[in-house]
Amino acid sequence: MNDFLAHDPDKFEDPLANFDPKEYESSLQEALVERTVGQIPPQPAQRISPTDTVRDAVQKMAQGNLASLLVVDQQGCVIGIFTERDVLDNVAEQYERVADHAISEVMTADPAVVYDSDPSAAAIASIAVAGHRHVPVLGVGGSLIGTLEPRHVFAFMEKYFDK
Repeated sequence: MNDFLAHDPDKFEDPLANFDPKEYESSLQEALVERTVGQIPPQPAQRISPTDTVRDAVQKMAQGNLASLLVVDQQGCVIGIFTERDVLDNVAEQYERVADHAISEVMTADPAVVYDSDPSAAAIASIAVAGHRHVPVLGVGGSLIGTLEPRHVFAFMEKYFDK
């Protein structure tokens, strides 16, 4: 006989009956746990193909006054990010030599991402702890939603500072 059925139903105690909801020390602490990344308005993602050249990427960034480009494959998956830091570290001193190489050779591969359903604290951790200035935001199915930068996260947090 099933062990569950062997118990007296009149003596059943709901394990959640005595559950006390979490109490937070501040509205900011509550927002970091209870609000999702999806509630922080991202900036539209600027994309580039992994086969586009370094020259194409640098021109796109300069013309659009962009700080980063997401490198997206043909299936729409984020496979890398190319940022101002990558230009300085991987391109600037050797631009003439690498200008016609594929961006996939100088990008930051497999960037840290957050999902729109993650707690907002995940975006803050990615920026503050891991040191990423541009964080791709993905939907649950992996679709690209946009990017978050420190200014987006700080604007979100500011709404919850206790006055």
